[in-house]
Amino acid sequence: MMTMKERIQELRAKQAELHQGGGPKRIEKQHEAGKLTARERIDELVDVDSFHELLLFAEHRATLFGMDGRHFPAEAVVTGTATIDGRPIHVASHDFTVAGGSAGEVHCDKIVEMMKSALRTGTPFVLFNDSAGARVQEGIDSLAAYGRIFYHNTLLSGVIPQISLICGPCAGGAVYSPALTDFIIQTRQARMFITGPDVIKQVTGEDISMERLGGPDAHMRHSGVCHFVADDDYDAVQICKRLLSFLPANNLEGPPRAPFEETIDLDEALNTILPEDLKKPYDMKDIILRVIDNADFLEVHREFAQNIIVGFARIMGRSVGIIGNQPKFMAGCVDINCSDKAARFIRFCNAFNIPLVTFVDVPGFLPGVQQEYGGIIRHGAKMLFAYSQCTVPKLTVIVRKAYGGAYLAMCAKDLGADRVAAWPSAEVAVMGAEGAASIVFRREIDEAEDPEAKRRELIEHYRTTFATPYMAAARRLVDDVIEPAATRLFLAQALEATHAKRETRPSKKHGNIPL
Repeated sequence: MMTMKERIQELRAKQAELHQGGGPKRIEKQHEAGKLTARERIDELVDVDSFHELLLFAEHRATLFGMDGRHFPAEAVVTGTATIDGRPIHVASHDFTVAGGSAGEVHCDKIVEMMKSALRTGTPFVLFNDSAGARVQEGIDSLAAYGRIFYHNTLLSGVIPQISLICGPCAGGAVYSPALTDFIIQTRQARMFITGPDVIKQVTGEDISMERLGGPDAHMRHSGVCHFVADDDYDAVQICKRLLSFLPANNLEGPPRAPFEETIDLDEALNTILPEDLKKPYDMKDIILRVIDNADFLEVHREFAQNIIVGFARIMGRSVGIIGNQPKFMAGCVDINCSDKAARFIRFCNAFNIPLVTFVDVPGFLPGVQQEYGGIIRHGAKMLFAYSQCTVPKLTVIVRKAYGGAYLAMCAKDLGADRVAAWPSAEVAVMGAEGAASIVFRREIDEAEDPEAKRRELIEHYRTTFATPYMAAARRLVDDVIEPAATRLFLAQALEATHAKRETRPSKKHGNIPL
């Protein structure tokens, strides 16, 4: 019989072998590709010595197609618990050095075990994706196991934050797990697609590279699939840590409050930040950065639907979700992609108790045949649905234009905004003064001796009557008209007054969001 000392030596030898993954040559190849190994990624992400690996000794039980007797260390995925800045998380990391990180039945079940544990303990779940896809030799067993991951992604949704880091290949059905999580961070070394270039060329005749089809630029600028683009694994880890710092551990907690300066000075620079010409564009981010704590803004979907800005910031140490029209792009009009981008972000913040701050400068929904054919009606309705359904504190600042249905879609008072402030430059109206005057005063203009002069006169009359913040304030659609310099003070006071807000909705399984 072996002594305890010998058994311990055997255990240590097995652990050392398993920790080597695919071995030195494959680890070297991974590094040459500009990628870290599965365990190196986890070590970069979590607090020093906090990672507790679980299910290290798990092994597949497949016997067909040459699998009998084949050994895959840790089943090609590293799983366990750890802390980030002292806060617990659950983590899984595909090991590309072992069988290309291919996902078999036990591989997937290891991930599912971490997801179940994360759900039970109310801790965020982080998954590093670097896999060749389903393990074909295991057939439908691997396919069914993927289904279990997808199922648990939906169980975790809205309960704990889920973050996917795409650090290598992610193809076929494997892409749907990241798509079901809250945020996707894709590195420059990673590729995501349902079908690869070879299959596309065979089926459709289209010739495209892997980079153009599934690289980070494709998914940031065109598809909107990824939320952040990282230069490499190190950068992806930093983005993930920064993102988690704004979020609560689960839906029953509030976000962590960071240290903050208690005094708020008026920012006189905001009083002159807008161009005098109302038609001239400017950068809404210049306003956002002056209002939030330390100009610390984590923008989400930065290069997708750039006519709207979404992201995380803090005001007096409190995490907030920021939404703002961007006049630099398409004049800040609301279109199909921007509606989808904003609605999903709003729903995430609502699920995790993060107050929303909305900056409004919107001339309307984007007109055009392709927008109508593409379904701007149903896509735009998503924003109306998301804001209306939202029960967290909702603060709105009308900076300049707030026209028509798009004004409502940007969290107007009647969509449940708790506080609405307007700058003196705000124009709250059904439409712009030029268009409205041409409709309302058509007869007077046509019958005038000088129609153009009369038109200009009546445009100004309409603007001073309706296109001001004071008419909206008189109708209690605006709570206060403020100096731009006082915007941060207004938001800080409003957050303090509403942070404990409680609001219920009619009992139901869930609403039916527009397609």
